[in-house]
Amino acid sequence: MKLYRFIILIILLLPTLLFSQVSEEAKKLYDEGKYRQAKLAFEKNLEDDPTNSTISYLLGMAAMHTGDIETAEQALTFAKKKRVHDATLYLGRLYAIQYKFEEAEKEFVAYQKAMRRNEEALAELEKEREYADRLQRLVTRTEDIQIIDSVVVHKNEFLNAYNLSLSGGSLEWARDFFDGGFDDDNSVVFMNERKTKVYFSRLATEQGSTLYTMEKLLNNFGNEKMLGDPITNKQDQAYPFILSDGLTIYFASKGHESIGGYDLYASRYNLNSNTYLTPNQMNMPFNSPFNDYMMVIDEQKGVGWFASDRYQPEGQVCVYTFIPNQDVLLVQSEDIDTLANRAKISNIKDSWRSNVDYTKLLEKASTKIVSSIVKEQDFEFVINNEYTYHQLSDFKSFSAREHFMKAMEAEEKLKQTKKELEIKRTQYASLPTDSKLSMTFEILELEKKEVTLYDQHKIRKVMARNEEVRHINAL
Repeated sequence: MKLYRFIILIILLLPTLLFSQVSEEAKKLYDEGKYRQAKLAFEKNLEDDPTNSTISYLLGMAAMHTGDIETAEQALTFAKKKRVHDATLYLGRLYAIQYKFEEAEKEFVAYQKAMRRNEEALAELEKEREYADRLQRLVTRTEDIQIIDSVVVHKNEFLNAYNLSLSGGSLEWARDFFDGGFDDDNSVVFMNERKTKVYFSRLATEQGSTLYTMEKLLNNFGNEKMLGDPITNKQDQAYPFILSDGLTIYFASKGHESIGGYDLYASRYNLNSNTYLTPNQMNMPFNSPFNDYMMVIDEQKGVGWFASDRYQPEGQVCVYTFIPNQDVLLVQSEDIDTLANRAKISNIKDSWRSNVDYTKLLEKASTKIVSSIVKEQDFEFVINNEYTYHQLSDFKSFSAREHFMKAMEAEEKLKQTKKELEIKRTQYASLPTDSKLSMTFEILELEKKEVTLYDQHKIRKVMARNEEVRHINAL
């Protein structure tokens, strides 16, 4: 009789035991960051046990990670009603990343009441509130950019949505540029217009990837260098793009106090110190609590692109086409909902202005411009009576080209130094007598630097010309 009861008990418990095992497998997927697979597994678990609040909570968390906001809200709301208190906390986060800050605070207040004696839980609540407050501050500084188009594509194909003019350089998958075997299938290589320099990311530490650059040496790229501090960070850096000035860099980073996943940053190379300036985090709507990356500016067309997986299914990204501002212009509104919609890019037409032909702008953005009148001649450098060069590719001698590049670099530094001198001299004239001494030393140092750079510029050009003439004569 006892054996019979035991068998009946096992039969009754078997579905629960089997379900528990499947749930543990799903939880493992979640812990490993495989949120899409975990979400599918939790959904299957919930079909078998639709009233299980724990599975509903875990489904909501997995859905939030994959960008499925609707499923996340439904699952977390159900778990909250079943008194899974953590569901209340993360429902608040879910509202915060949608910029629904009043709803988020209501959930935080409810969580605070439920967990008022739990110091660890209250500490976690404080972090979530600080994050929501930070998002709200960023929303109030949403940039007023005109977005003229958006297209949703697979993450592995998003470069197809960029239609960069040749004058702006080129983008290529690292797996193709390095002929396979690259450690990151989604890494992108940017090559400048002259095809003399590339920028890319690859794994550098256990924490993640960082940015590198290489120069063209004869027919191959080499002399690999890591872009050091302050760009290099303990978290991932990737998706570099350099403006035609060769100094301004846009890149994506999970560090530098990112608000979630990859954020977009801009920096500029300082020729005087040979280092990059501290990166500036770009405003919303360029950035969001999701992954935002691959900022590209086509100066010839007057348009730009960036990619984001905000509110997209896992594996999909939206590439936005926009008109870059010459100066930072913020959305002028006191209404938080208006600002939130602009920050989320709820409707691209909300950013449009009157008397602008966006159809024509979109056609221009979609047209491949092969050459630019402005860029037909990068410079004019007379070699002798027979040869005058206009591009680096005109040089026959690698050594001569290197000398000329050094001359151009010195010339650029000379321009910067002259500008700095002009500013210092203007400041000096308005200073009181007792404050002029320190400025005098600064001006003298800059004047010495100006003379040195001028000499370097002239000497390097002479060396480039002589070396090229020798090489031509030897042919």
